[in-house]
Amino acid sequence: MNASAVVVAAGKGIRMGHTVNKVYLTIAGKPVLYYSLKAFDEIDWIKEIVVVVSKEEMEYCQENVVKKYIFKKPIKLVEGGSERQYSVYNGITNTKEDCEIIAIHDGARPLVEKETVIKALKEAYLHKAVALGVPVKDTIKVVDGKNFILNTPDRKYLWAIQTPQVFERNLIIKAHQKALEDGFLGTDDTVLVERLGYKVKVVEGDYRNIKITTPEDLIVAEAFLKK
Repeated sequence: MNASAVVVAAGKGIRMGHTVNKVYLTIAGKPVLYYSLKAFDEIDWIKEIVVVVSKEEMEYCQENVVKKYIFKKPIKLVEGGSERQYSVYNGITNTKEDCEIIAIHDGARPLVEKETVIKALKEAYLHKAVALGVPVKDTIKVVDGKNFILNTPDRKYLWAIQTPQVFERNLIIKAHQKALEDGFLGTDDTVLVERLGYKVKVVEGDYRNIKITTPEDLIVAEAFLKK
């Protein structure tokens, strides 16, 4: 399999309460982004890693992550857009044209496991579109505009979606181009593929594959790493 990884790291993460992009905050002495890159760097099927960063942080990322740590795979930095969706599009269109599969991952998910990514890659090769996810543990309520409960969905059908989300290259580029033409902004990349009429397979991930969103997440992530 000839696959590429696109790691999105252009967000600001304002809920962290830092002026520094959260992907450069450290866990056990290394940047969050380092761990995200390392997982893909260790997978033979991944031939390249494209990292999407903001224009202002390209030099910082190059010096403090890409050059500072040893990676086996070529790492290419590309400029992000004003929305995550536009950043992903810049990333996927900068992958090599001969790659078959693209894994799109949030740089703020540092604990993704190599084995889980490999499982998602295999499934994407078969089904063209795959997302990692985990069954929700909590009861979920749908509420109205005044926070009164409208209904309670059956929990057995509810999954919390993670990244990487993995797609056939031509399919995900087509999905993004269609969204651009329509002026549509989706909450993730699977939504764009769904709009084309394709089914997306959910592959069970890992509850440790958390997204660093608040300061408490750094503490949890470091605890997982030590374990």
